[in-house]
Amino acid sequence: MLETSPPEIFDCQTCGACCAYSADWPRFSLESDEELAAIPEAMIAEDESGMKFENGRCAALTGEVGKHVGCTVYLVRPHVCRTCMPGDEECRIARAAFGFTVEGLPEPEVYFE
Repeated sequence: MLETSPPEIFDCQTCGACCAYSADWPRFSLESDEELAAIPEAMIAEDESGMKFENGRCAALTGEVGKHVGCTVYLVRPHVCRTCMPGDEECRIARAAFGFTVEGLPEPEVYFE
């Protein structure tokens, strides 16, 4: 099983909304050339601006959104994916767009204690 947020905080693998919310989200921003080279070329958008978004989701996302998902490039995922945390603004926006509840989500500060 791929590791995401600690399940006692929130199990991201039962959601995946952030990975299927928008073609504009899985974008590259702070990645070094070495980090970009580690991402499989087949997962990178044609214009090389970010992750490929196809069929309404990041190409690296596996499973069914809202049920059970995983990331095939988790260990080398882009910075934007690394910084999205359960309960933060991006998480809440994505979950709301899918009609998923935002009640009971952790406050983002829990990750910085």
